[in-house]
Amino acid sequence: MPRPDGRLNDALRPVRFHVGFTEYAEGSVLIEMGRTRVLCNVTVEENVPPWLKGQGRGWLTAEYAMLPRSTHTRTPREAGLQSGRTKEIQRLIGRSLRAALNLEYLGERTLIVDCDVIQADGGTRTAAITGGYVAVVLALRRLIEAGTVPPEVLRTPVAAVSVGIVEGEPRLDLCYAEDSIAEVDFNIVMTGEGRFVEIQGTGEGRAFSGEELQALLSLARKGIAELLEAQARALQGIP
Repeated sequence: MPRPDGRLNDALRPVRFHVGFTEYAEGSVLIEMGRTRVLCNVTVEENVPPWLKGQGRGWLTAEYAMLPRSTHTRTPREAGLQSGRTKEIQRLIGRSLRAALNLEYLGERTLIVDCDVIQADGGTRTAAITGGYVAVVLALRRLIEAGTVPPEVLRTPVAAVSVGIVEGEPRLDLCYAEDSIAEVDFNIVMTGEGRFVEIQGTGEGRAFSGEELQALLSLARKGIAELLEAQARALQGIP
């Protein structure tokens, strides 16, 4: 069956990185994956959580939010009490981006990665990770250029993508129309070295076979390789 946007099953949505999107953040990127748009801003703070004080290493944490009209109907702001979904996504983004760094080279500093969904059409958490990595690199380049941290603070690129089985077919980078009816749904995070950071997967509508799992992982590898190339192009020549 044709996909809603006419893509082949192994095709990503068009991806664009608007680097330096905001003026004040140490690193800022607006990522577009199809109609999904996520603003990723990185703040560098000269301190660490209390449990890390005195250890000489840094930390990275993430926050995630869906803006009120990022969806077809207004999403209320999570004032004071975050949903379980938001907490889960924040932790996923943080774990994924920490895998990109050698935190022992960061010194006692914290990177705060704010990911705000401006428009949602599926894959917001994976877009936040993929765009968040570019924003983190921009922020760390400032510290590297200033001689504050060594280049080795950057360990490996990290990117993420969704895959799923829709109408019996393995598909890459699901839009919302596909995600909402997917029989099997996965979010995959990988490094530039080809290693997995996280695999989140579930049989939404049915159980899946080992062969189907391998097909989904193969699609994810292909898509993430393309996203890593897009990240590198976005960062090329950017001071």
